[in-house]
Amino acid sequence: MRVLVVGAGGAIGSQLVPQLAEQGHQVTGTSRSADRAGYLRSLGAEPAVLDVLDAGAVRAAVAAARPDAIIYQATALTGISFSRNMDRAFAPTNRLRTEGTDNLLAAAREAGVTRFIAQSFAPFRYAHTGGPVKDENDPLFDPPPSARQMVGAMAYNDEAVTAAGGIALRYGGFYGDEHNAMIEAVRKRQFPMIGNGGGVMSFIHVHDAAAATVLALDADGPAIYNVTDDEPAPVRDWLPVLAAALGAKRPYRVPAWVAGLLMGKLLPMMTEARGASNAKAKKELGWTLRYPSWREGFPAAYAR
Repeated sequence: MRVLVVGAGGAIGSQLVPQLAEQGHQVTGTSRSADRAGYLRSLGAEPAVLDVLDAGAVRAAVAAARPDAIIYQATALTGISFSRNMDRAFAPTNRLRTEGTDNLLAAAREAGVTRFIAQSFAPFRYAHTGGPVKDENDPLFDPPPSARQMVGAMAYNDEAVTAAGGIALRYGGFYGDEHNAMIEAVRKRQFPMIGNGGGVMSFIHVHDAAAATVLALDADGPAIYNVTDDEPAPVRDWLPVLAAALGAKRPYRVPAWVAGLLMGKLLPMMTEARGASNAKAKKELGWTLRYPSWREGFPAAYAR
């Protein structure tokens, strides 16, 4: 296929473009800066400069690429600083997940492109009820006021893409990429164990995330898939393993009430979070993982 990858130089895009090229797809990869052209070409893409918030530029880029499929991977998370006001921290990415999604879907309709795949997110989103692991049909949680726009933008992206017949991939927490705020926080001992560390997290190595995305090109929408590894796990299990792989000191342990003073109503996102099941993606996409668990993935990605 001719595939347009929007956000081709990011954590997933930089893994995705080479895998698409290896499968014989012709890839056009976009970035917001012409300075990235050489890098995108080295990955195997024909580079293009695009601001996805510019509707006219998006229409022109889609018309020029003449794609059979569009894969939307653009975020603005590099260098993000987490705080108790997640809406403020995620504001640029929220726009990409709402306005950017609308612009791309409109351009796709105009150009007759029916295959559309978009990056979504699984961790922290499922309702804090019932068992520790959720599938794509389970209800989502009601976010606190300071994260309402962030979570709403994710939901908007899922709904807009699937309403257009596309596929939303709810990736787990990325690791294996170069610029990762959570990894840096653990390395600097700035990611503590809160309370009993019972909140559940689902991870995915960026290589495996890209592999699932390539397979999704041959799937029919509308659909939502959790793209996560086989072992959702509580913080108390995975955080010490990650710290050890990074060569960092063992994480601090902070009582929940102390963390609550700093995090406010965001605290349950860390202490009560549910994991995400990948059973649907493995069954319907025929997906196998290089790193089925963070237990082998963290050392492979970070051990020195």
